[in-house]
Amino acid sequence: MEGYDARYDAVVVGARCAGASTAMLLARQGMRVLLFDRDRRGADTLSTLAMMRAGVYQLHHWGVLPSLLQQDTPPVRTTSFVYGDETITVPIKLRDGVDALYAPRRTVLDVLLADEAARAGADVRFGPRIHHLLQTSRGRVEGLVVEERDGSLHPVHAEIVIGADGLRSTVARHAGAAVYRQGRHTAGVVYTFWPGLPNEGYQWRYRPGISVGLIPTNGAQTGIFVAMSDDRFHREIRADMEAGYRKIVEECVPELARTLAGSAPSEPYRGFPGQVGLMRQSHGPGWALVGDAGYFKDPITAHGISDALRDAGYLARAVIRGTESAFAAYQATRDELSLELFEITDAIAAFDWDLETLKLLHRRLSVAMNREVEALVALDRAPSGDAERAAQS
Repeated sequence: MEGYDARYDAVVVGARCAGASTAMLLARQGMRVLLFDRDRRGADTLSTLAMMRAGVYQLHHWGVLPSLLQQDTPPVRTTSFVYGDETITVPIKLRDGVDALYAPRRTVLDVLLADEAARAGADVRFGPRIHHLLQTSRGRVEGLVVEERDGSLHPVHAEIVIGADGLRSTVARHAGAAVYRQGRHTAGVVYTFWPGLPNEGYQWRYRPGISVGLIPTNGAQTGIFVAMSDDRFHREIRADMEAGYRKIVEECVPELARTLAGSAPSEPYRGFPGQVGLMRQSHGPGWALVGDAGYFKDPITAHGISDALRDAGYLARAVIRGTESAFAAYQATRDELSLELFEITDAIAAFDWDLETLKLLHRRLSVAMNREVEALVALDRAPSGDAERAAQS
């Protein structure tokens, strides 16, 4: 492997969708960028996969949506919310260049964005991990030490180190990024993939205390998840995920349980026992955070990828401007657009709602998501000098 440059304008730790898209945007502006990830190229990761309009809009705006479609990523034309026996179906209408939603496998999306970063000129590597940050005597981050799989260490200097390395971010830990908001509730989730089911759009199905989601994805597969309170997950599901999974499907969607009976999923069952949502301080002298490293909420509302792509765009603008006020605006805008989503998600994750209360929460969620898209569109249409004002208007 070739050596590292002595200095980069930016080093991005973590090459999933948040980090890869941030690196791509910075490299497109002519910055010297190092992007690396400890996982192998194309490794899978736990994910709901579903992108909402904000996420799809970003891919469209960046010009990478056609590449995603070339990967046989099926369009999602409707979203259905099923409350007990009541179904509300919402068509996906053409707006701001987006006429469908998509739920690509992370083996597709993350690789696509990392390849786009490399195409833009970023130095992209898979396998190394961060060993520690390099800091001045006054605490300013001035780079990091990269550790290869053979144990060799390589100091790399940079104007900024960006942590896109997930909820348990090493960058956040070494930079001392404080958590200033936490959720209260977590949901337990089990999911797997099933072949041969028709693409009937996103389906979010609910009965008191449980939920089942159907998400069409690549390879003519449908990701189907079951969700419940973390207490029920630990009491009834964790010990035997297949049995627990099938039990929740039977309780929530009996007709689906009959369809799946006697057949096997195409991949193993995967469980997520829940993690309390949080917001961290996401910038400081010589460092910043993006994606789950800086802001994480329960996956029950399937908004994580869209948040990651949204925030990559805002952070890239801040890095390019390079001022303290730009980084402060990045975090303030992220929080302002995220707070309602964060609180609604936390309430849904509690699984203590009745179906009428859940409908109200989903209406609030829809308003918050529309506002998020409007902010992104306004930002992209604003003159460059007005970008920060447009983002917070």
